[in-house]
Amino acid sequence: MKIFITGASGFVGGAIGKKLAAEHRIYAMARSERSAQKVRDIGLTPVMTELNKVSIADLMEAEVVIHSAAYVEAWGSKKQYWDLNVEGTRQLLEIARAAGVKRFIHISTEACLFYGQPMDDIDETYPYADDSPYPYSMTKAAAERSVLKADEPGVFETIAIRPRMVWGPGDQTILPEVVKMIDKGAFVWVNHGSALTSITHIDNLVHGVELALDKGIGGSAYFITDDEVLTLKQFLSGLLASRDIVPTDKSIPSFVLRPAAFVIEKIWRALSIKKEPPLTRFAADMMSVSCTLRIDKAQKELGYRPIISVQEGMRQLR
Repeated sequence: MKIFITGASGFVGGAIGKKLAAEHRIYAMARSERSAQKVRDIGLTPVMTELNKVSIADLMEAEVVIHSAAYVEAWGSKKQYWDLNVEGTRQLLEIARAAGVKRFIHISTEACLFYGQPMDDIDETYPYADDSPYPYSMTKAAAERSVLKADEPGVFETIAIRPRMVWGPGDQTILPEVVKMIDKGAFVWVNHGSALTSITHIDNLVHGVELALDKGIGGSAYFITDDEVLTLKQFLSGLLASRDIVPTDKSIPSFVLRPAAFVIEKIWRALSIKKEPPLTRFAADMMSVSCTLRIDKAQKELGYRPIISVQEGMRQLR
């Protein structure tokens, strides 16, 4: 099968591309020679293009598009998030349909539902956060809406895969960011790390995407997780143990942290400071509330079951 993938020079897209390359011909979007070399190194064929500029010829007559690329930086203007996450997705959808692509798999996120509230034991019927105060959440919601709305059964089938806190070998976000904060002496727990969370090992996410290649119902979103619930303290402490790092026990209450993050962002926006602030609302709020996800739908319609447990994943990291 010919597959075109975006974001293959990153953690998630790269893991998906590397696994699928064993059985399929994978063409990967590359914005630069550096990105091109990264995708070559994992056995993929680079296509020099970028979001909002993809052409029919770029898709190489692909049967499937897997869209993993997104603006995921902790800080940026609303326009930066919108141009890549929303307009980039819409342009890719239009080109993919015009090119005769049969299936479009969008790597989404539970964050498209988040506006600062706890989300306990939720399923895919939970409403989008269209008016979220976080540009990432708001734009990922708009992007996913566009993907699922574009579904045309039997002609152009669209699916959204929603992981939560993707972790494992090659992680470029969660563990490195926590280690960086610890090195700076800036890491503290929020509410003693008591918030509950679902998480998604990279191998389980890749398995979910593999199943979505020919299963699932077009126009549907699916949560993909490890099907285990941990506290944030259990999860992050486990990751840090793989580096032989013991985190501090210091904690700050969320009723202090969240307003502080709000004020800091207001100042940064008012002064048009481009450098990432020391604390963002999105990060503070995500660490303050629980988020646990049901995977019944993926189990029933994709036949999904986690292929690696949290315990085994942590053991492998060590």
